[in-house]
Amino acid sequence: MGMSTGSAGGGGRGARRGRRRRSHAPMSEINVTPMVDVMLVLLIIFMVSAPLLTVGVPIDLPETRAKAMEGDTEPIAISVKADGAVYIQDTEIPVDELIAKLGAIAENGYNERIYVRGDQDADYGVIMKVMGRINAAGYKRIGLVTLEEQG
Repeated sequence: MGMSTGSAGGGGRGARRGRRRRSHAPMSEINVTPMVDVMLVLLIIFMVSAPLLTVGVPIDLPETRAKAMEGDTEPIAISVKADGAVYIQDTEIPVDELIAKLGAIAENGYNERIYVRGDQDADYGVIMKVMGRINAAGYKRIGLVTLEEQG
């Protein structure tokens, strides 16, 4: 009698313990929903911020039918605004300091690609002055940046 009572009581407690253990068992599935949510948010952030990573000087470029130049490295961009202000990347500099700044920035020395972006309303003489100084300093890979002609 004692044995049956003990085994029945022990069996009841054991059954409860078994259920508790099962509820605390480790999950074998991975919930990927939070990871997908984070990846979609990152995708949207990068899609919105990518156009903002271009050179920050607003220039109204002229249009031509020339084809785009291919290159493996990011060139140095020199911009000339309509009022004659000269920028390297997005930093305004005096024309007299242009060559010294280029020497400090150029990683490949005189083989560095340099793109000159001139506003279509900028004085042609200022753009040619900038290009002449760059060429006189020994840089030979100079290009003019334009927009592709529409129509």
